[in-house]
Amino acid sequence: MLSALLSHGFDIRSFPGAAPSALHVVTNAAGYEQRRNEVYNWDGLTRGTTPFLVIQHTLVGEGRLDHAGVKHRLTPGKTMLVTMPHAHRYWLERGGHWEYFWFLISGREALRMARAILEAAGPVLTPSEGAVERMAAACLRLLSPPVPNAAEASAAGYAALCALHDAAFADAAAGIAPSPALARVLAHVERHLAADLHVDTLARVAGMSRAHFVRRFAAAYGVAPSDHVLARRMDRVERLLLATEMKVADIAKAAGFADPNYLAKAFRRHRGLSPLEFRATRDGAV
Repeated sequence: MLSALLSHGFDIRSFPGAAPSALHVVTNAAGYEQRRNEVYNWDGLTRGTTPFLVIQHTLVGEGRLDHAGVKHRLTPGKTMLVTMPHAHRYWLERGGHWEYFWFLISGREALRMARAILEAAGPVLTPSEGAVERMAAACLRLLSPPVPNAAEASAAGYAALCALHDAAFADAAAGIAPSPALARVLAHVERHLAADLHVDTLARVAGMSRAHFVRRFAAAYGVAPSDHVLARRMDRVERLLLATEMKVADIAKAAGFADPNYLAKAFRRHRGLSPLEFRATRDGAV
């Protein structure tokens, strides 16, 4: 299917307003593009406040990604996954060349899966040939006639996301298990989200110096320890907002935020909505 996508050629298709509230994976756009000797620069904090994700698989050339301060080279065979809004930037170096196919997807289930992938594998993956074929087949379906309806576009985007999800967890299962020290830190974070989880505290749990711990953690998981803690806290906040009627002040305390105002600012910065606006999505699509 990758060869068929390449034969199809460069193309972009958007699916504006194609999302009935029943769909929790919504494909908004897809494409096969190349960038050469031009300005190409996306900032994850300047693309609006509505949450969505981008999957972008490099075929030729090279792009760059700075994800929460961790830098990555997006070379052929690598797939980038990022969510918006988020503190990241991806770009083409001056005079460079980058060819890739991509998906822009939104919806509650899509974002949940994206967070699981990021947690397991980070923002840059190297999927198997089979996973790439599945993603390419999904992209080709979206770009080929007849134009997919909302449900068909949703199914194609979901197929691409599932292929990447399988790749993330297959890689995690096949790879080297995390060191006992880092596994101990992950377990500590899960058990003590409401407590003090400063980097110095986590470094003591790991039995490492602060600098060594930060390097080891970022190398193993693709994110800084503080970003991991914030992501896990945000996940707890989301679950409590959607599954309970707890007050925001009580949720802030349960998730380790100093006060509800700090939680509200952090939540809007990372999810693009206030906590109460997010809770209101229980009655509609995200």
